[in-house]
Formats: sequence, C-alpha cells, structure tokens
Amino acid sequence: MVTSGAVYAGRRVFVTGHTGFKGAWLSRWLVRCGAEVTGYALEPPTDPSLFRALRLRNDVRHIVADVRDHERLAGAMVEARPEVVFHLAAQPLVRESYSAPRPTFDTNVMGTVNVLEAARRSASVSAVVIVTSDKCYRNVRDGRPHLEDDPLGGLDPYSSSKGCAELVTGSYAASFFAEGSCAVASARAGNVIGGGDWAADRIVPDCVRALAAGEPVQVRNPDAVRPWQHVLEPLAGYLRLGESLLGEGHEFAGPWNFGPSPGDQGLTVRWVVERFLAEWGCGSWAAAGDQSAAPGEAAQLNLDSGKASARLGWVPSWGAAEAVRRTAAWYRSYYERPASALDLVDEDLRVYERGGVLAGRDEAEASR
Repeated sequence: MVTSGAVYAGRRVFVTGHTGFKGAWLSRWLVRCGAEVTGYALEPPTDPSLFRALRLRNDVRHIVADVRDHERLAGAMVEARPEVVFHLAAQPLVRESYSAPRPTFDTNVMGTVNVLEAARRSASVSAVVIVTSDKCYRNVRDGRPHLEDDPLGGLDPYSSSKGCAELVTGSYAASFFAEGSCAVASARAGNVIGGGDWAADRIVPDCVRALAAGEPVQVRNPDAVRPWQHVLEPLAGYLRLGESLLGEGHEFAGPWNFGPSPGDQGLTVRWVVERFLAEWGCGSWAAAGDQSAAPGEAAQLNLDSGKASARLGWVPSWGAAEAVRRTAAWYRSYYERPASALDLVDEDLRVYERGGVLAGRDEAEASR
C-alpha cells in the first residue's frame, strides 16, 4: 500500500533528538520508509529507552552531540547533506524547566537557532520542520482551542522557551528563508502517548512504573485538560508537512497545529489514568499530596487543527480511547510476553499505515 512515506525513500533526512521518545518513533518510521537517516542528539535520556530497545544505532547514522554546540551541529549537517531536517531535540519537561531554567532556554531556544543556522550553511536542505509544542501559546484560559495565529507565550520556563522557539523560527523564515530553495515550517502537537516512553513526570510512564511496583498511581493534577493523542498522529503530520515542503516549498511554510479531533478535546488527566487502568485490568490511583507549592502548569490546553486538515489532508486516525488502548497493550506485551520493542513499534506502524490518514489521502490522490 502506498503511503506518504514513499517520498522519503532514498532521501537523506537529518533528525535532531532521535534518541528521545518521539524522535525514536520518527526515526524508525523513516527507516521503514527507506530514508537515509542521520540522527544528532545526546545519549538517550532514560534507562530503559526506546532508542536502545529498537537498536536504532544499527539503522541510522548516530551522532552523539548537543544542539547547543553550533559548530559541531553545522559541520554534521553539512557532512550529512540532508534534504529534510526534523528538529525534535529539546528539554521537554515542564517541571524540569523550573529546576533547570537556563539549560531549558539554552536548548530549546538557542538549539533552534543553531539548527536554522546549520540549515542556512547546508546547500542540500530543502525543507525544515521545527517541532515545538502546544504549550507555545499564551494560555488565556478561555477554553477555546488555539489557532496558529493566536498570541505566543507561557508563564513556566518550558512553555516560554517553546514560544521563543516559535518566534525564532518565524524570524528566520521571514529573514533568511522567505525565498530560495529551502522552506521552513513549525509543528505544534498535543500531549502524545505511546509505547516506549519512560520519561519522568509523564502520566503514562508514571502509570506503568506504579503498576509494576504494585502501588497506586500518584496523580498531580487529575483535572488538568490536555490534547491527548497517540504519538503516531503528530508524526504523520510532520511527515506530511515535510513532504509538502519538499513538493510545494514556501506554500506550506509557517506554523501548523497537530492535535486531536474535536470530539477528543477536553479530556482530563483523570480520564487518561482511569482508562489506562481499565485497559491494564488492575491498579488504582490517588491524588498526589499537597500541590500548593508545586511548580505551576496550565490547567487547560486545546488545539484547533483545522488548517492541517484543510491544507495537508491530515486528520487524526486513532481517537484518544484507541490511543490509550494501544499504549496499554504495548507496555503489557513488552513486559509480560515479553515482546521486542521493534516488533511492537513496527506492528503499530503497520496498522496505522494500513488505516491511517497517510494511506487514505494518497489512495484518494492516486484515484483522481
């Protein structure tokens, strides 16, 4: 079956942050598509890690380095001669941004500057996708899903750093990439879940660790609302966006939201935890202790992905319930069977490709 991934076959692709959760999933998908992937990142941030579990070191050109090292990054990109760059490297945790604000800004803001500078110095690059976050928006707490032209900003250091990364991307796109052969876009996704995430302070890994220990899941903010989605949903959007930049260039430059469908907006942390425990078949949760002195996080986040649907043909394929079901099944198979992470990731990719938006749009276009 033809998918949009076919456009990446034989292409050189540069992925920053390939040792992280989303980066590992994206890198594996690109490898399956036949791309020649160069990954640039620090060593995996967790143990275990999906990068190691997938043995991605054997499938990609693996460079261990920091996006804050401008000269190393620029040299690596020139040497790799990529046609497409996906920038995912980041300090991704809100709570850690409070304890380490300067490294958060250095990585998320100057790291983005360095990626864009490196792309300027590499004559081979035709498309750059800068991945930021739904938290890049100024949260006015009116309950309305954010549109791409809403004001940027954030009170916590992580959210602020992502808003800054968007401003950097917009500035570079207007100042240095408005014309010529390279087009730049940014991608803002919701809260992703999926197998192989072992990060601290994320609700699904917290559930898995508690269940393994036979303890109740400690939930900090059960009533917080987030745009929950399976990790493959935004990654499909990134691939579609990269494809569109390669084919149509500047027509697809600028910011893009990739969030859940309207019917899956407004779901709380409590909903995710209870659904996960139901899928697991056992376990319980409890509200964490006094959170009055805990670092602040936004109470509600929603995204409007109408632009991506209308112009890219991207729509979510797996709803939030399916995302939770597949995520719970992934971890249960990994720990209880045990099944290999590679088999589990590839199976999710096969199912998604057979019924996902990428396949559906390409089939529609082929039949015209």
